[in-house]
Amino acid sequence: MISSLYIRVVLIFLVSVIGGTIISFFVSTWIFEEKLNENAQINIRNFGQDIVLIYKTIPLHEADSFVSEMKQLDSYHIRIYEAAGQSQSYGKLNGHKPSTVTMEQLKKVVNGGVVQDTPNGIGTVLLGLPLKTEMGTKAIFFETLAPPSTSFVVKWGLTFVTYSLITGSLFILVASIFLVRPIKKLTKATRRIAAGDFNVKLNIKQKGELGTLARSFEGMMHDLQQLEQMRREFVSNVSHEVQSPLTSISGYALALKQVDITDNKRGHYLDIIIAEADRMSKMSDGLLKLSLLESRSQQLQLVAFSLDEQIRRVVVAIQPQWSARNIRFNLDLKTVSLLADHDQLNQVWTNILGNSIKFSEDGGVINVSIKEDMKNVTVRISDVGIGISLEDQKRIFERFFKADRSHSRKYEGSGLGLAIVKQIVSLHQGDIQVESEPDRGTIFIVTLPITTPKE
Repeated sequence: MISSLYIRVVLIFLVSVIGGTIISFFVSTWIFEEKLNENAQINIRNFGQDIVLIYKTIPLHEADSFVSEMKQLDSYHIRIYEAAGQSQSYGKLNGHKPSTVTMEQLKKVVNGGVVQDTPNGIGTVLLGLPLKTEMGTKAIFFETLAPPSTSFVVKWGLTFVTYSLITGSLFILVASIFLVRPIKKLTKATRRIAAGDFNVKLNIKQKGELGTLARSFEGMMHDLQQLEQMRREFVSNVSHEVQSPLTSISGYALALKQVDITDNKRGHYLDIIIAEADRMSKMSDGLLKLSLLESRSQQLQLVAFSLDEQIRRVVVAIQPQWSARNIRFNLDLKTVSLLADHDQLNQVWTNILGNSIKFSEDGGVINVSIKEDMKNVTVRISDVGIGISLEDQKRIFERFFKADRSHSRKYEGSGLGLAIVKQIVSLHQGDIQVESEPDRGTIFIVTLPITTPKE
């Protein structure tokens, strides 16, 4: 099996060109042969009729002398047959083998018939006509000799075919090099990417399919580079997030081994260990949840429910968080019925509202509104908290990303909440956007179809 694209391209071209050239040559030869024979038949018939007229007009010996001196004998060979089969020929054969005249053909012509045949291919015609003389009826046969132009055309055609194949083969060999070169570059680039090297430059400026393939490959390479960077950041973030509670758990567990600690300290240390273990458990659950959502292995349980009622229940459920800081809610919730996954969307509103509470100042206000059109429902959740910079807004839906690193100690969280929100909204074929300015608050805009299509 031929695996090299270069060899396959060359072979396909050669087979196509050679096959097409041969077929074209035979077809053109067949057409040319028909036309040439047709013209030859007309010419020899006219010539034969003239010769017969000569024999009718003048005496036999004078006609023989006249015919033997004719210049047309360079192109025609004449044979005059007696009824018994004896013949007399006129004209030089010049290496041409005369066609055989059968007794059947001879008898037919002597009896007044006409014989016309093309025995030797292109441009050769055998014509038999009855010839009436004072010596009785004879048979005169005319045969065209292969004209010099015919052999020249055949030789020229064969030469042309040979040189065209050689020239075409050279051209395709050169063209194939340029055709296969970008594919070889792509192959080398693929191997380097497989080895972990994403700093590959193709420098392929071709247009058409190969150019499109090269640009798609470069786009894929860029995406893989970003994915690799995200993977490294993910590993780093997980290590960091896990290391902090593990350090606390390990440190306070060692402290508990001391004999002289008071009961209050022991209880305090145990509370910290339990809190850190709970934090790790939540982070583990969040990672598992996000992994299931990203792999699309978690099916949506679609049910019809009241969206406004769901948001009210979430606000009531997280009341301890906002009432303790004197944060107020302004709810402008239009009655909307939605077909979606109730539990998944419950987590969406819990995460977004929890973030709004977390990053709001004490005594702040959070506004929640619902708008509906023919196909979609839009939920806007706005606060007047610390806000998010424009640069961070592009990454807030990445896992473990924390928008305000300067406050990372003040505001607890693993950075998985908004990543989970993004995946849940995407599973519902919706969209989530953020609008924010530092120190002026943040607005989350969630758009969902009223009826979520089933996969």
